[in-house]
Amino acid sequence: MSAVSLSDVAALGGAVLLAAAGGEAFLRGVLGAAAWLRLPKLLVATTLAAFATSCPEFIVSTLAALSGEPEIGLGNVLGANVVNLTLIVGTALLIAPLRLNPAELGRDFLLALGLPLLIVGLALDGSIDRGNGLMLLTIFTGWLALLVRYALTNGRRAHAADPNPSVTSGPAMALLYGGVGLASLLLCGHLFVTGASGIATALGIAPFIIGATVVAVGTAMPEFVTMILSRLRGQDDVGVGTVLGSVLFNGLAIIGTAATIHPIAATPLAMAPTVGVAILALLLLIPGPSRLLGRARGLLLLATYAGFVALKLGI
Repeated sequence: MSAVSLSDVAALGGAVLLAAAGGEAFLRGVLGAAAWLRLPKLLVATTLAAFATSCPEFIVSTLAALSGEPEIGLGNVLGANVVNLTLIVGTALLIAPLRLNPAELGRDFLLALGLPLLIVGLALDGSIDRGNGLMLLTIFTGWLALLVRYALTNGRRAHAADPNPSVTSGPAMALLYGGVGLASLLLCGHLFVTGASGIATALGIAPFIIGATVVAVGTAMPEFVTMILSRLRGQDDVGVGTVLGSVLFNGLAIIGTAATIHPIAATPLAMAPTVGVAILALLLLIPGPSRLLGRARGLLLLATYAGFVALKLGI
């Protein structure tokens, strides 16, 4: 154990400031885009916001595949999905109960629920090869096509009926807020990993524990901040859509791209714990007759994440 570096503390403090400022700007950008395009906020969050916040996972997985180690990317993506569904949503539910409309989330939710099983099925022969990767990318393209079709046929009518409309802004301001906000959130994640890892190392915490917790949370920082701020601002559509869309983008586009670049050596047994936790978390997100997810459900999700970390660490 050694003394904690002031630079690590400063990095952690900078991450907190960037999270607040960047998250607010990114949220305004998403709401501005929804208003300008006259589309439902849930649709914009599930696509534009989710894809943007998944940039860290996409970069890590693509670079790993190009270097011949796509398994790193697979582990990062599957782990990020668990963080999204357990830690992020669980923390948001502790702030206040969340009302979900199963009719709005139905198709995306069912796809997210079936995706982990599909990935395990593709790995039954010991690898996710290029053909499997192209299949995932084809499903992703089909899902996007359905969203575009929905936007063209029903999107504007749904936006007009939105009981909580966003403030109208032009495309330039929406792009500016979104771009600055996203850049801030990505830098926030980098500073968080740097500062928290340095402090944890100084305190004598094992590198594997740091990777399973600090790094995973750091790469999911954009989704985390977006979810929490959307809850505080009463824009639940944005938070839920961003998390759910990120899960789909990670599983379909990122793994599909990585496998197309380089086959991924993987077995169902190796993926089982992570995939099982992701499916359990999705099942915990199914609301009851009241369509309300309360704090008790949030505690269950956080307990699931704690159990996942303990399992990974062999505790």
